[in-house]
Amino acid sequence: MNKFNALSATTEASTEALTKPMPKLAMALGLAVTLLTSGCATQNIQSYQNVSPTLDMHQFFSGQIDGWGMFQGRNGEVKKRFTVDINATHEGDDVIVLDEKFAWADGTKSQRIWRLTQQADGQWKGTAGDVIGEASGQVAGNALHWQYVLDLPVDDKTYQVNFDDWMYLISKDVMLNRAVMSKFGVELGSVTLSLQRK
Repeated sequence: MNKFNALSATTEASTEALTKPMPKLAMALGLAVTLLTSGCATQNIQSYQNVSPTLDMHQFFSGQIDGWGMFQGRNGEVKKRFTVDINATHEGDDVIVLDEKFAWADGTKSQRIWRLTQQADGQWKGTAGDVIGEASGQVAGNALHWQYVLDLPVDDKTYQVNFDDWMYLISKDVMLNRAVMSKFGVELGSVTLSLQRK
């Protein structure tokens, strides 16, 4: 059962619970509330304000960056592994372009090109071909917090999935990234990525 079939099964189970006696209905409602609230919980970017090394977006995202990552399902099982080669260039003082080339363990390849634009208030906006609308990001201390909706192809269909993406500068040349994927407030899985500047 893939993650989207699992989501469908959860929905069907919730519908079936409505026809059962009241104690089972209360238990099903409690489970639904737990799932929804756990999907909404997030950390506060400001808690990293005084953590070093301080992330300078223009400095870290410059030149060649190598990455190694994996996608894990909701139960923690590793579903996919990949490497990514990023060419980071700048357009003026405010725009960073990230040309990301992915090589997946199953032999497939893909590409995403991000355009990250710093706003007057210091926040960041990002666009890419498979991102719906704009990604919004904020930097504090050593951390970057991104939120966006991604068109995610699965088999012959495409799903719009929410990403809650946290990146942490570990040293001047190393960054760790963890992104949680969700839909309708239910966590579907997570991506873990290690980035190193050449």
